[in-house]
Amino acid sequence: MQTKAFLRARPLALAVAAGLLSSVAASAQTAAGANAPVAIQAPSTALLAQFPKMTGFQISPDGQHMLAIESQGDTRNIVVWKLADLSARPNVIGARNMQIVGASFLKNDLLAVTLMQPFDLRTDTLTKTFINKLLFTDLEGKNWIEPMASADIARSDEAKLTQALARPSVLNRMPADPDHVVLESDSRGETRDVFRYNVRTQTSTRILRLGEDDGEVLVTPQGQPLVKARSGSDAKGAYIAIDIRTAGNWDEHFRSYVKDRDVINVVALGQTPGKVIISSNVGAEFASLYEYDIAARKIGDKVFGHKYFDAASPRTFNADGRPGEQGFDGYVYEGVSGNDTHWDNPEVEAVLRGVAQALGLKETRYQLKSVATGEAAEVRGFDGANLRLLQRVKVGEQFAYLLRASGPAYPPEYYLLLGKELKLLAKERPEIDRRALGKANFVYYKARDGLHIPAILSTPNPALCGPGPYAAVVHPHGGPWARDNFDYDGSGWVPMLVSQCRVVLQPQFRGSAGWGRTLWYAGDREWGQKMQDDKDDGARWLVGEKLADPKRIALFGFSYGGYAAFAASVRPDEVYKCAIAGAGVSDIQRIWARFFTNPFFRQRQEHTVRGLNPLDKADQVRIPLMVYHGDRDQTVPLIQSELFVDKAKAAGKPVEYRMLKDYAHGPAWTRKTMEDQLNVISDYLKKGCGGGL
Repeated sequence: MQTKAFLRARPLALAVAAGLLSSVAASAQTAAGANAPVAIQAPSTALLAQFPKMTGFQISPDGQHMLAIESQGDTRNIVVWKLADLSARPNVIGARNMQIVGASFLKNDLLAVTLMQPFDLRTDTLTKTFINKLLFTDLEGKNWIEPMASADIARSDEAKLTQALARPSVLNRMPADPDHVVLESDSRGETRDVFRYNVRTQTSTRILRLGEDDGEVLVTPQGQPLVKARSGSDAKGAYIAIDIRTAGNWDEHFRSYVKDRDVINVVALGQTPGKVIISSNVGAEFASLYEYDIAARKIGDKVFGHKYFDAASPRTFNADGRPGEQGFDGYVYEGVSGNDTHWDNPEVEAVLRGVAQALGLKETRYQLKSVATGEAAEVRGFDGANLRLLQRVKVGEQFAYLLRASGPAYPPEYYLLLGKELKLLAKERPEIDRRALGKANFVYYKARDGLHIPAILSTPNPALCGPGPYAAVVHPHGGPWARDNFDYDGSGWVPMLVSQCRVVLQPQFRGSAGWGRTLWYAGDREWGQKMQDDKDDGARWLVGEKLADPKRIALFGFSYGGYAAFAASVRPDEVYKCAIAGAGVSDIQRIWARFFTNPFFRQRQEHTVRGLNPLDKADQVRIPLMVYHGDRDQTVPLIQSELFVDKAKAAGKPVEYRMLKDYAHGPAWTRKTMEDQLNVISDYLKKGCGGGL
């Protein structure tokens, strides 16, 4: 199927590119001019801390309007254009007291808007966090609705906090119904229930009462609850069950025990009534997609699978989520870039290749390896960048394609293809000189026990920094059951480090999710041990590749990455000149005790969260250490940093500490907060770190 689609797509791709090249090339020439090359400008921390100038583009289902989020300083506004005349003045929608986080089309004439603001609950103690709210408004921002607004019925302090933080979520926008959506609400101080909500009259009808053990719910485009997850326990242990509704009754179809870490989810409706698409990793290294016959209770043939990554879900351009006559348009899988898509639709493949050619994105090949065996394969991509198709919407007799180009050294850009005209809509960070961000590659290196560790390698531009070896930063991700993607780092961490002439390695160490069971399971009970060895082996690999100066290597991480920095500071293997721990876990036992009462967490994680407890060795810090933490962090409590710092300082160890005001576990509330964080990292590497890095 892949070969056939590729052969069919290629002529169309060339035709699309031919129609686009002239306009894009002309704009590029205008921008560059005929002058000599401009000197490379490394971005300041203030520039990297800026909110995206414009982001979050989306086209309305009827193809009449388009929206985006525009930032002006600390203020974010929603901008709404008529797609037929993008040069006309758009509607600009702002918020007075809360900060706009995101927006999308709820209906053709209504927007769903997410907002946030700091929240302090003063009781016996002070709880500092953020409130997130969901509001609906028209395309001019004149009328605002808070759906399922809760009455003030909370009595206890805990209930008040729960009520303040609760908000409904949209389960289905019901695209064929102009008046209704389906919401899940937990804002009434009761159990979570599912409602059909009339956006015109602001009235609701409960369509499903959820029990305490019920989880995620899948609702059909017609507004009927079809699938729900349910937790429970039996003689074999805690489990997650998948219930499907038929003839008004809920029947269990799948049961997965959390200790086995098997996952079965219903991810989409099937091509015909009575069938759904499930994702399952049972008995396999990676999750694949299958068609499931509900009445027959039979799993059919594999719909899609990938040799090196988990399959996530099908993609379709139909508003109701069902596939077309020719099947689904493509399939989403974890991929090098995160949510990559394998396209079965030859027209889409052609458009992507044509636009890539018009933008000057060079096709390349990424080498993939089996983590366990090293078996290699190649996949097609674009050098240093991703090109994603965000939407395809019918506009009159033609399609509008909304696309995003981005990469680790390529701040996101948004394009609109309408007919043969390709428009640059916006650059998220137009002031940043891409040349200063160096070059990024997807690589593998061998751990000391032979495991093949995937990693993202970002190297400085020699034209700015001269030849290597360079100072280096090993930068593990949070989680640890998470991963990095081959994309621009919106936090500014990696762009700052690379533009300051440091090579950055982002290791996907054992215990990372999204790279298969082998790598994930290899992290069991290895916190601060083999998981840490992987990071150290990455540092030594940089030296062996003559990319890093062995005397100028640091480790910086946030959340679990902060734990890794704590661990690096107390381990005897002296690979690093210094470490930086952002919002890190220093006491595994304290975190464990916090979640131990949850049987699902306990049975899933009791065989994983074990290993080095940095707090026990805080008085044995061996290298200079910077610790910083946000005062509004409710994910990793502030005390995790304070306990470690107090014990290390009492022992006379070289530890510095900064508390960031109005910072949670990300994102930053203001540009200043973000800049402060970047400056903590930058200044310490330049002036601290045992004499600077």
